[in-house]
Amino acid sequence: MDAVMMLTLFVLAAFVGFEVVSKVATTLHTPLMSGANAIHGIILVGAIIVTAHSQHWLTTAVGALAVVLATINLVGGFWVTGRMLRMFAALQRADQDPRPGDPNPQHTALGSPPPSLGPPPPSVGPSHRASGARPPTTEPPAEE
Repeated sequence: MDAVMMLTLFVLAAFVGFEVVSKVATTLHTPLMSGANAIHGIILVGAIIVTAHSQHWLTTAVGALAVVLATINLVGGFWVTGRMLRMFAALQRADQDPRPGDPNPQHTALGSPPPSLGPPPPSVGPSHRASGARPPTTEPPAEE
């Protein structure tokens, strides 16, 4: 393949990859991330094997760089996935009902009573801020 054909293939693959990844639903991101980490593990093993069989110092250097970058990518991917799973677990625990058998139903899922917000603010009526009008006043008109 000539260089123009390889560059064209690379650009098309980049566009297709971006479109596919951007259409993934948020709930599927973590499972897909775990699958991608497994693929990166295979890439890391391949980079180690190719580097071990290299014959020239330049290919050994590039292979070593590939191993380092693949390792960083693999470890970072598993770190991010674990962090996301802990975040989802915390959200799931917070969404559960209060502790079963709790005599005080005021306790939240986190174990502390909800904060007191005090009395509600007085009602002003229709919103005057959106229209730019002045708020209604209770003062009598000024005499001239």
